[in-house]
Amino acid sequence: MTTFTPSTAAETLSTVAWAAAEDSPLEILGHGSKRGIGRPLQTEHTLDLSKLSGVTLYEPAELVLSAKAGTPLADIESLLAENGQQLTFEPLDYGPLLGGELGRGTIGGVLAANLCGPRRLKAGAARDHILGVAAVSGRGEAFKSGGRVVKNVTGYDLSKLMANSWGTLAILTDVTFKVLPSAETEVTLALRGLLDDHAAAAMALALGSSAEVSSAAHLPERVAARVAGGSLGNAAATLLRVEGFGPSVAYRIAALKDLLGNAGPLEEISGDVSHSVWRDIRDCAPFADGLEKPVWRVSMAPAQGHQMVLALRMQAAADAFYDWQGGLIWLRMEHGDPEADLLRGLVRQYGGGHATLVRAAPSHRAAVPVFEPQAPQLAALSARLKAEFDPKNILNPGRMAPAASSATLGTATEGAAS
Repeated sequence: MTTFTPSTAAETLSTVAWAAAEDSPLEILGHGSKRGIGRPLQTEHTLDLSKLSGVTLYEPAELVLSAKAGTPLADIESLLAENGQQLTFEPLDYGPLLGGELGRGTIGGVLAANLCGPRRLKAGAARDHILGVAAVSGRGEAFKSGGRVVKNVTGYDLSKLMANSWGTLAILTDVTFKVLPSAETEVTLALRGLLDDHAAAAMALALGSSAEVSSAAHLPERVAARVAGGSLGNAAATLLRVEGFGPSVAYRIAALKDLLGNAGPLEEISGDVSHSVWRDIRDCAPFADGLEKPVWRVSMAPAQGHQMVLALRMQAAADAFYDWQGGLIWLRMEHGDPEADLLRGLVRQYGGGHATLVRAAPSHRAAVPVFEPQAPQLAALSARLKAEFDPKNILNPGRMAPAASSATLGTATEGAAS
């Protein structure tokens, strides 16, 4: 097995051109923090982009940052924090959940996996903040899309097409993101002791108010104790995050207290504890305690999520918590079987959605569709896109679907919603 470690875009292009000429498949890696997501690969060669690193442009006043694809996300977040800025979509870190280290993800992987976090309701995902990319297709051809300003796209926006493609269409070499100022103040209002259905109603009420809640999550009983070092205690916690200028945050928190005063006991959480709570929710920390139990990431209508979980628990042992007002459900299957058919059947029964198997043994990932199977029309579109960008199927072959199906884009709608 050969590992190629290019340090420039030209070296990356040369490597892919060789692989295309030789019909030799490549596994595409940054630092490998998400290597355990997707179907197991069997490739003779690996293209390691960890040396393709460095920030190439950062203009705080223009709210724009460009970096090589292998640049550690932790380095970029540190640089932005020094200037009071952030990637406002707060990309999650899969490392600990998959048994790896915190802070090993790369900025290219952020776009390839279309990462986001609890602020998804307000800020969107990586695809909503990408301004431009430089990449190499599976044909061994370099291309660029977008640029370094917000309104700089004519024709097809290939930058967004790269989101959620997991390295199966092209290899990113450079990316440019829009950045935004960090909030001056962050306060989290916690309602304690609510059952899942009552929590869903409370979150819907809060999100429908004028309080401008930026994040809403529900941690059921016992799950709450697994975030922020146990500082929340064991009782269920329904969490509403409010951000902005200090006086505005205080006013909106007071309004939420008036609105939800009869829902249950209320607590205010601020400062480092609030940051820690949302970071752990973002990174699925409650389930980052081993690798033997499969973990699912389910996206569906917020009003239906808790009902689907209840129906699932009638047939299989599962632990769960909710983000995105209940529209994102993290599920851990307690007996080791992913129960893919059961889960996806229930998701369809309760209004539809997408279920992604983000952690499981390699044998399960080889046997179970990791990404939500596509409708025939979308699968056909994915196959045509794959044929245009990577006709010889040399880039992460089979990671998102069996190679014979050529449906390599996962779920296009989830790329926009995850």
